[in-house]
Amino acid sequence: MPERIQKVLANAGVGSRREVEAWIKQGRVIVDGNPARLGDRMSGTENVLLDGRPLRVAVDRRREYCLVYYKPVGEVTTRRDPERRPTIFERLKPPPNGRWISVGRLDINTSGLMLLTSDGDLAHRLMHPSYGLAREYAVRLLGSLHNEQLDRMRSGVMLDDGIAKLSQIGLQGGSGANVWYRVTLHEGRNREVRRIFDALNIPVSRLIRVRYGPIELGPMRRGETRRLSAEEIDALYAAVSLRPPEIGNVRSRI
Repeated sequence: MPERIQKVLANAGVGSRREVEAWIKQGRVIVDGNPARLGDRMSGTENVLLDGRPLRVAVDRRREYCLVYYKPVGEVTTRRDPERRPTIFERLKPPPNGRWISVGRLDINTSGLMLLTSDGDLAHRLMHPSYGLAREYAVRLLGSLHNEQLDRMRSGVMLDDGIAKLSQIGLQGGSGANVWYRVTLHEGRNREVRRIFDALNIPVSRLIRVRYGPIELGPMRRGETRRLSAEEIDALYAAVSLRPPEIGNVRSRI
């Protein structure tokens, strides 16, 4: 995905972003034979000159192999659905190599953050229970929870596949009868958040995943995708004790 020229040059170590912006304003930066302008975007294949001298710009290709998708209600996270319902993969352009792997799933009635990668080793570790990555959700309920209900969710609720509990739950506000809570758990069992509330006869009217490990949904619109930043990629690999691939030397491991 092309990025603003001042960001690309600053990330490549040419100078600080403020310095690069000043050079562009002074007409000292030439891209493919034309004076650069603030806001121009680069893919990394351009010929760049600074004061007539060629610059070697290394673009972080790792960003092409991880993305966040804001899944809307009504889509499923399987690659092929026997009921022919819309799937998240129908919206996604394929990666340069391999294929997208969804990190965990969201049921058809749950929206929010879907993390996808074409790195099979990374996907496996992100989903493995031994790493205990936090999953955070925004939950909308009809009315507030009682202290007894909160205590039971923190201490553990018996489900058909064992005890499940929330590591954190906190009130986030709301208006009228609708009340929002933020909940966190460290497992990835099927529909676990909904089943915890169902076990206590508490209807969930809306459920949105807002964080998976170190990656947050952020200000996105439903159906939108975004590439991870270099800092997010480093944090994601570090969370599961993997070494990030080298910049400009990324390979699919599927």
